[in-house]
Amino acid sequence: MKISQDIRRRHGGEMAGGEMAGGAGTGGADGAGVPADEIEAGMAEKSKEFAASGNRVYLPLVD
Repeated sequence: MKISQDIRRRHGGEMAGGEMAGGAGTGGADGAGVPADEIEAGMAEKSKEFAASGNRVYLPLVD
């Protein structure tokens, strides 16, 4: 797909240590200069929120 090709072209297309080339914390577009430990802490927080909502992707709409 064109989107995948654009991403590979922009970010190198190779995995480097589990991350795309120029991974998190490097100031690139993917990490925006945020340290990797902050990113992981944010992901852990979101994971807890997801579990608290019942691990459901689609939640009922509330008016």
